[in-house]
Amino acid sequence: MPDSTESAEERLIARYLRPLATHPGALGLVDDAALLTPPPGCDLVLKTDGVIAGVHFFLDDPAEGIGRKALRMNLSDLAAKGAKPLGFLLALALPAGTEEAWIAAFACGLGDDAERYGCPLLGGDTDHTPGPISVSIAAFGAVPHGRMVRRSTAKIGDRVLVTGTIGDAALGVKLRGDASLSARWRLDRTMARHLEERYLLPLPRNALAEAVLHHAAAAMDISDGLVGDLGKLCRASAVAAEIDIARVPLSDAARAAIAAEPALIETALTGGDDYEIVLTLAPEKLSTFRAAADAAGVLVTEIGHVQAGEGACFMHNGDALTFARPSYSHF
Repeated sequence: MPDSTESAEERLIARYLRPLATHPGALGLVDDAALLTPPPGCDLVLKTDGVIAGVHFFLDDPAEGIGRKALRMNLSDLAAKGAKPLGFLLALALPAGTEEAWIAAFACGLGDDAERYGCPLLGGDTDHTPGPISVSIAAFGAVPHGRMVRRSTAKIGDRVLVTGTIGDAALGVKLRGDASLSARWRLDRTMARHLEERYLLPLPRNALAEAVLHHAAAAMDISDGLVGDLGKLCRASAVAAEIDIARVPLSDAARAAIAAEPALIETALTGGDDYEIVLTLAPEKLSTFRAAADAAGVLVTEIGHVQAGEGACFMHNGDALTFARPSYSHF
């Protein structure tokens, strides 16, 4: 016979979230807190990030993808620190009238990625909100003691590299909001789908985390755009970086869009949502890092170098570009 004192919130947690809490420290999600012991000789790496309907995703985006994206955003930061995922906390705020089918799909996507990346749910909170759906995740990872890769340790003479391709998600957001852009940008169906999928579902580079740990001098994930995030790394490290825009890796879809509308290069470089890694490393480590990236199946591209000075300079045909808004910002 059902327990008459069990609330609707408790039933929601039991049905959709408890199956994701496979770590013993989650205590079956029946306690007020969880337990997490880092592996011997390791430091904990802590990260929190979230998504809000109407800000980070469209209201009619698939619920399964929203769950995946919320976790992957945090996993991307762990990868850039060279950390191995250990688990995460979830704060989920739902407006009145949220259908149970939405919650089920959200939990399904989140659970699939929690298993895929070895990052189980440890606990969290569920709330009602008068505003839009909000999903906040705090992720935990582990690195050998004192070895976390920071953004403040780039050295003059380092090479600057990025993973994957840049700008797809920012272009995908524009396309998601206005499907007619596909024809204006001369995209075929495959290209348009690629850009939209890169917005909907980031590809965190956790397979490269160990290589980043062993080779990178400094690193951070690219969430607010390559221009702005590399600028943050340079400021933290008190160095400058010179980047050759012609070497920045672009997908075929992004190249086609930019060829049709050259001003979109600024969107690609500053728009954000890439969830790739920008890193610096000593020249003598370049070949071994490339080999490790090849083994992990992750594209890496050298795009510039670190030098004395301040800030990141993006060069095109010998001229330094300026940007109206160098970085995505909520404020």
